[in-house]
Amino acid sequence: MKLIHVICVVFTSYIFTPTTVLGQVWKAIEPENLPEKRHECAMAPANEKLYLIGGRGIRTVNEYDPKKDTWKTMSTPPLEMSHFQAVSYNNEIYVLGALTGNFPHEAPIPYIYIFNPIKNEWRKGAQIPPNRLRGAAGAFVHNNKIYMVCGILDGHWDGHVTWFDEYDPKTDKWTVLPDAPRARDHVSVAVAGNKLVAAGGRKSSAKTNQIMNTTVQETDIYDFATGKWTALSAENNIPTMRAGHTAVAYGNKVLFIGGESGTQEQAHREVEAFNTDTNKWEKFPSLHQGRHGMQAVLLNKKIYVVAGSANRGGGPELNDMEVLVK
Repeated sequence: MKLIHVICVVFTSYIFTPTTVLGQVWKAIEPENLPEKRHECAMAPANEKLYLIGGRGIRTVNEYDPKKDTWKTMSTPPLEMSHFQAVSYNNEIYVLGALTGNFPHEAPIPYIYIFNPIKNEWRKGAQIPPNRLRGAAGAFVHNNKIYMVCGILDGHWDGHVTWFDEYDPKTDKWTVLPDAPRARDHVSVAVAGNKLVAAGGRKSSAKTNQIMNTTVQETDIYDFATGKWTALSAENNIPTMRAGHTAVAYGNKVLFIGGESGTQEQAHREVEAFNTDTNKWEKFPSLHQGRHGMQAVLLNKKIYVVAGSANRGGGPELNDMEVLVK
């Protein structure tokens, strides 16, 4: 018998005073079976299903069918892929801006890899220009083109960048766009109201023993209507500084969910939204389980979060799932 637990949310005080969003709650769901535990992974939708992909080590793809409330094991990717934000295009899933290998010198994956859920097959896509190659970058689809922003050149070691690129999957053309106002890696981004919101992330530097405490507080906006970046003032800083979070568009807002930082051992539970109409932050109900290194997905008006790490760093790995519903 399937059980659905409604999680009561207790709001904690913050040093900022964002608008509090009421009438929504996270539900911890127990489906018929669970996916493989993993973190530093991604998830993306295709054909009304969810696909959990990658993570530390070689991890098979897991498919979730919301109608059946079941998980299924799919094919294995051709190599380890971690620290990326998967994107959906034409009901296929694209992996770019990912890392492979061991800490702290994980290497950026030089090619795009594409998973076709219907065929249950992987294929190697276009080469990423060597002079734009990085990992732990934000990625998203907008107007049928794929974008990648920021990232790091050498795993967790050094080389965080401000780069912003456009990739056209129809023509395999890469276009270099204006740099973001500041570098950040371990970042997840999303577009709402024709505006890209970049917030959170960090400047990982194992080279100087500075990793968890290098989080970025400023919020940067790229307006696709003007083709320009805006670095917002200090009053628009992300309320809870963290990296390894996940971002997802939700109407005119971008939700920043979970993450890790040097301020606490446990992964963050906070969910904060940037409203692109008002340029203000809003506080959403917190997750039941703090987590980082995962990717949230909006499907059929519900936001799903699966897997990740319960503490900062490498574990314990999770395979449970939560859904934000009204």
